[in-house]
Amino acid sequence: MPSTPPPQPWAAPEAPAPISATVTVPGSKSETNRALVLAALADKPSVITNGLDARDTVLMREALRALGVVIVENGSQWLVTPPAAFTGGVTVQCGLAGTVMRFVPALAALAAGDVRFEGDEQAAARPMAPLLDALTALGAESRTDGGPGLPFTVSGRPGLRGGAVTVDASTSSQYVSALLLVGARLADGLDLRHVGGPVPSLPHIAMTVAMLRERGVEVDDSEPGRWRVSPGVLEAHDVVVEPDLSNAAPFLAAAAVTGGMVTVRHWPASTLQPGDQIRGILQAFGAEVTWFEGDLTVRGHHFLHGVDLDLRAASELTPVVAAVAALAEGSSRISGVGHIRGHETDRLAALEAELSALGCGVSSDDDGLTVHPKLLGSAVFRTYADHRMAHAAAVLGLVVAGVVVDDVGCTSKTMPDFVGLWDAMVADTEAGIETVGPLDPEVPA
Repeated sequence: MPSTPPPQPWAAPEAPAPISATVTVPGSKSETNRALVLAALADKPSVITNGLDARDTVLMREALRALGVVIVENGSQWLVTPPAAFTGGVTVQCGLAGTVMRFVPALAALAAGDVRFEGDEQAAARPMAPLLDALTALGAESRTDGGPGLPFTVSGRPGLRGGAVTVDASTSSQYVSALLLVGARLADGLDLRHVGGPVPSLPHIAMTVAMLRERGVEVDDSEPGRWRVSPGVLEAHDVVVEPDLSNAAPFLAAAAVTGGMVTVRHWPASTLQPGDQIRGILQAFGAEVTWFEGDLTVRGHHFLHGVDLDLRAASELTPVVAAVAALAEGSSRISGVGHIRGHETDRLAALEAELSALGCGVSSDDDGLTVHPKLLGSAVFRTYADHRMAHAAAVLGLVVAGVVVDDVGCTSKTMPDFVGLWDAMVADTEAGIETVGPLDPEVPA
């Protein structure tokens, strides 16, 4: 089991005035890791530009290299050359990266030999059984060390036939994406059906399907809960990665909770990233959101009001949204996110505990959270090694004095310079540097 770095406590800075800043966030983790896996499966080398360079994507690159993929990094461009065949007899370190522990086992099912998967201590609690069961049904073998998930071993077979298989993806859409990614490499393709409760984060599956189609793969998703992938060649495709819109959420929330104005540069007019939903979410709270020529700007007003939101499709935003709700006037309900109990930590339990420690009235249940704002006070905000919890604490610290994050180092998972970007945003506000806002704002359809 790899050792985890020592905690990095951080006193979240208070906003010296309504936040005013322009921010550029790094590339999308979801798109970067999908692009890496697809490049590893392609018929020829591919170039990935502006990929996210963070712990989750470093772990993905090292995992693919272990399987025989050659990745040459030259600044913002990575040249990915697929192997003739994936190699077994190796160990993959997953850290806490869901995309590594879910996507790479599907590749390992195509390798000759055993591939062992290990991760951080917290990763052992993340559910894996539905994916491992599906890979077994397709003809691979898997075995755990006795627990529900990591560590485990996949014994692959290069000539997997594929065909019909079912999976219960009610706890993670990543099971579906993992199987879809390798579907075209199976001799008979893939006929995948979901069985169980509602599938969360459907936009992430849509992203996977769209990226497969860009590479010439035929995917029929016309029937809800069923995906049919035709066998065939996965064509090489160069890609420029979009900014990570979920990682932009705390910066935009900073404008909303302080009555300020924050612009995030290079926001796509059209995207499949679930993080794009932060626009409508902050509008629901009462903020003004505009977009013009790639600049997304949020302007906060005198107060925010409570909301009733179903975040099933963008559940990764829940911690930041809960932080905004704790600073609003009136109670808020966040539903459709029961599955995030199985994310980097039990996010619902963690939010209930940490917001309560600040003085907020919070209750969680099987479907989500209810937040009753109260006068908040200083406290140590525990992150549970979860980068989204650190983002929530940073938002709260702008308004609540004395919020100390117990370990801000966990933000390196998807945004290594989060503290630098956050401190610069606060410093720009204190220095009176004005945000460059849109000249003729419009909100994209």
